[in-house]
Amino acid sequence: MKILTKKLLLLSIGFCMLFLCCGEKEDGDMQQERGRRLLIAVIPKGTTHEFWKSIHAGAVKASRELGVEVIWKGPQKEDDRAQQIIVVEDFINRGVDGIVLAPLDDRALCRPVQDAVRESIPVVIIDSGLQGEDYVSFVATDNYKGGVLAAKKMEELLGGKGKIFLIRYQEGSASTTKRENGFLDTLTAEFPNISLLVQDQHTGATTESAFQLAENLLGRFPEVDGIFCPNESSTFGVLRALQESRLAGIVKFVGFDSSPKLVQALQQGHIHALVLQNPLKMGYLGVKQIVYHLRGHEIETLIDTGVYLATRENMDDPDIKALLEPDFSSYLDR
Repeated sequence: MKILTKKLLLLSIGFCMLFLCCGEKEDGDMQQERGRRLLIAVIPKGTTHEFWKSIHAGAVKASRELGVEVIWKGPQKEDDRAQQIIVVEDFINRGVDGIVLAPLDDRALCRPVQDAVRESIPVVIIDSGLQGEDYVSFVATDNYKGGVLAAKKMEELLGGKGKIFLIRYQEGSASTTKRENGFLDTLTAEFPNISLLVQDQHTGATTESAFQLAENLLGRFPEVDGIFCPNESSTFGVLRALQESRLAGIVKFVGFDSSPKLVQALQQGHIHALVLQNPLKMGYLGVKQIVYHLRGHEIETLIDTGVYLATRENMDDPDIKALLEPDFSSYLDR
């Protein structure tokens, strides 16, 4: 009986030690999991324009607030689809926890995003749309509405009639295509006395290609009364062409996005209006959405970050000024 009691006692002690060891291991794993910072890849269309610097600043702001690590990497030029695909694939192989992506092309980036999802890496899309539904949230400007605002401002500037250029950006860019469509649809439906001299010319991804196209068009159509451009690089390229042709301020000009040189041109009257986004908010919410998703929170599948119109008359209003000249010195070195 004593032997049996002794065996039962030893067996009980063994179970207790095993339980304690398992408990210590589980607690250690939980502590390690709690201590590990989520690794989020943020992939822009490009890295040179002021717009993307603001996106980056917003992503850094969110990472600090949420205690995660953000890696910022993208192609230098906004027409390098192959490079952006390589960046996405590299982050998949690295095993990041989540990806925030501004796709250069709404079709070409579908497969890389599908690859990420197959590897259990969720994706949030920002700025520009992607075909399919392989992402958990879309954070962007209402780009079509931005085009509508631009068309209505152009009609106002021209007094209801005139000849204009709709200068497009590049094929495959969903965000700028929506802006162009919003502009064109509004003109067609509401302003029949405004005619389009040009509506199918694309500038490409650089300010230099935009400048060369605009210079050529101004030479061919000296009777132009107004021009609309759908993004930062096209706006700046056309601005240069207008300035060199001594038409800046004469031809009514509505652009999109902001940079120090575009703000200066707005102040000078060389640009008559700029349609503005909130890229800092976009970068911030893109990271916040992916982190909340990874932590098991419900998130919105679509977030509109707002669209605004800046003119010489309202550019000093605090809300507009903050969008024209965002201060991200706390997050990035210029």
